[in-house]
Amino acid sequence: MRDFTQRAVEVIRAIPPGRVMTYGQIAANAGSPRGARQVVRILHSMSGKHDLPWHRVINAKGEIGLADLVSRELQIQALESEGVEVTHGGRVDLERYRHEPFTFTDA
Repeated sequence: MRDFTQRAVEVIRAIPPGRVMTYGQIAANAGSPRGARQVVRILHSMSGKHDLPWHRVINAKGEIGLADLVSRELQIQALESEGVEVTHGGRVDLERYRHEPFTFTDA
């Protein structure tokens, strides 16, 4: 696994229940601030293999980014089961639910 991919997988795994992160936020924490699309690909191809909490990842607007209605509803149900409130439009309050992981650059 490439360095960025490994770091992104670790960041995604570390998102606690009841919290969310954005694709771009994960990319930045994994060392590539412009790598949001790579995070999408990682989630699409590796969520099952690495048992990633894919449902805790949303877009920068705080919205569920999935177009497929079944997958979208599955993500909403998974988030709500962890206590995350999702509006009827599929939006999550990032101010309330965004996970801000500690990084060594914070110290």
